[in-house]
Amino acid sequence: MEKKYSIALIGNPNAGKSSIFNQLTGLRQKVANFPGVTVDKKVGKITIGQGVSSNFDLIDFPGTYSLYPTTSDEKVVAAILSNCQDDNFPDAIIYVADATNLEKHLLLLTQLKDLNLPVIFALNMIDLSQKQQVFYDFHKLSEDFGVPVVPVSGKFGINIDMLRAEIEKLSLGMLTEPRKPFYQLNNAEMEVSRVVTEVVSVQSTYQALLVAHHFKWLPHLNNEQKRKIAAAVEEENFRDLAFQIEETMKRYDKFQVMLKKAVVKSTGDPHPITARIDRVLTHRILGPCIFFLTMFLVFQSIFTLAQYPMDWIDQGVAFLAEFVKTTLPENWFSSLLADGLLAGLGGIVVFIPQIAILFFLLTLLEETGYMARVVFMFDHLMQKFGLNGRSLIAMVSGGACAIPAIMSTRTIENRKERLITILVTPLISCSARIPVFAVLVAFVVPADMYWLGFKAQGWIFTGLYLLGIVSALLLAFLLKLFIPSKETSSLMMELPDYRLPILRNALIMVREKVMTFIVEAGKVILAISLVLWLLSSFGPAGSLQNAEMEALSKAQMLQLDPIETGDLVASSKIEASFAGQMGKWIEPAIKPLGFDWKIGIALITSFAAREVFVGTMATIYSIGSAGENQDSLHIKMQSELWPDGTPIYTVATAVSLLVFYVFAMQCMSTMAVVRRETGTWKWAIFQFIVMGLMAYVGLSDQVKGERLWMR
Repeated sequence: MEKKYSIALIGNPNAGKSSIFNQLTGLRQKVANFPGVTVDKKVGKITIGQGVSSNFDLIDFPGTYSLYPTTSDEKVVAAILSNCQDDNFPDAIIYVADATNLEKHLLLLTQLKDLNLPVIFALNMIDLSQKQQVFYDFHKLSEDFGVPVVPVSGKFGINIDMLRAEIEKLSLGMLTEPRKPFYQLNNAEMEVSRVVTEVVSVQSTYQALLVAHHFKWLPHLNNEQKRKIAAAVEEENFRDLAFQIEETMKRYDKFQVMLKKAVVKSTGDPHPITARIDRVLTHRILGPCIFFLTMFLVFQSIFTLAQYPMDWIDQGVAFLAEFVKTTLPENWFSSLLADGLLAGLGGIVVFIPQIAILFFLLTLLEETGYMARVVFMFDHLMQKFGLNGRSLIAMVSGGACAIPAIMSTRTIENRKERLITILVTPLISCSARIPVFAVLVAFVVPADMYWLGFKAQGWIFTGLYLLGIVSALLLAFLLKLFIPSKETSSLMMELPDYRLPILRNALIMVREKVMTFIVEAGKVILAISLVLWLLSSFGPAGSLQNAEMEALSKAQMLQLDPIETGDLVASSKIEASFAGQMGKWIEPAIKPLGFDWKIGIALITSFAAREVFVGTMATIYSIGSAGENQDSLHIKMQSELWPDGTPIYTVATAVSLLVFYVFAMQCMSTMAVVRRETGTWKWAIFQFIVMGLMAYVGLSDQVKGERLWMR
């Protein structure tokens, strides 16, 4: 049986690992988590020659600057590479470095080399380095570092076949381990490493040294092993931080000389275009203005670009529902398909174009290197609110989904800033709120209204995002005052050169995120749609029959036509159903806020996921209307009346619901991630209560405003 090889793809952040990963694996990849942590693990199959070899698994490790970690993502890499028994410990490493900024990427390469693993050095962005007049003697680099060097371009696929050829040598045993360690340990390091070797299974002296540095937090060590290592560290006066700095400086001193000899030609400023662009995009005044304008255009595009595909999907779902009703016999099964599953799922699928556009545009901004500048620009401002420049990236990512946004806070070193970022990020309106916003904004302004040349709905949509952002900053400032911390704030990151985004990467990212959205939301919506259909189609013994008879009698008295009679019967039956009874039970608590029992049901079910609100309303109104015309959801909602004849869904009601969904914690998955990232339910419950209070206060203000307006 052939050996199955596990190859780690490792590199600094912004080195272009994703491009190389996509070039090598294409669509043969899946996303999971590393065991015990909420850190994404991408695994793909590598294409070798004319086919796909099932014996090569490529694992994309989180970006890291060194094996002496400062963030949670970097700790994952250090923990795995410190434990040769780990399931994700690789047989070989592909190290990806940026050829335009190579010196900053060599520290990690030399550390990996000392692990006694076969290493392939993929020198990425070689096309850009040549444009910048920076050339390398690849043979010299390979000879000095003792690893094969492959110049590649993840963007254009340059020399990817050459990289595959080097990978194929693994199965033939042609890649050998490094000849000798790059770094020579001092006496104290040698002695402590010797003790570690006796206590823990390691495959190199340098791996033992890493264990000695990190033994206090490494998850694979038991208490007895930690006790023995701690004793050796104390006995040998092993100065952890001082030795890390000393090692880093010695490595730099050595590889800087080697790199200087390997550079064939370098003329002028290697980053002239980047410097000129930065003068504008990171300008004190122009920079923030450009950022907010960019975000505004992103939000505008969500409405304008997605309109046609949304209409097509909406028409397709309506056609399917009508086809089911006219083709199948009129019974409970056809009702389940048309009024339950199709109505619920259709209310979500129609918004996929908007979600895909949002993910696509955010990915393009990240790929260009612009988002790194955003971190740099806003770091000082964010610190005033108890946050960090990286917090802004998490908050912007929250515009797509709060779950990965909260997970991305692992790059924030300061614990207090990370906790505050986690607590306020759900206030940023995520893509799951888009379905709710899209339906309710239609009540506030018509689709054909424009303000200053832009769609009025886009302005409202932007305003909702701004409301969430301002609220998040204010809450962060208050939390800053009450959460104690002795840590100082700092920001360490590399600003990559500007580069054209890689469309392939963006499309793969969109595919992953949208499919995750469909699958995860689909599970919840499918279950809720089935439950809702059951609750809406059945009721206490004889209640539905009595409601139908009363409705028919009333329709005869009012001389209604057949369609109007059918609508009255359907509405009366759903009000008498289990769902109607449940809604009636909570209606007294929400009626002062302008909400009826149907909205109450949607508020409860949408706690599973915000977007379920639309699916719930679509299911209720599909069952509650027997008319043949397939009105859109917001039109059906507009026709709803209170018993006194006044409309239920006024502008004030719609605005109240919008405010509710901006503030309220309406996502169980987000709460679960908060609990996992903070390690306790305390902060998740605190977050739920605070956001709930903010939503209630916001709703109360809207109701007061409506009453004043009516006077």
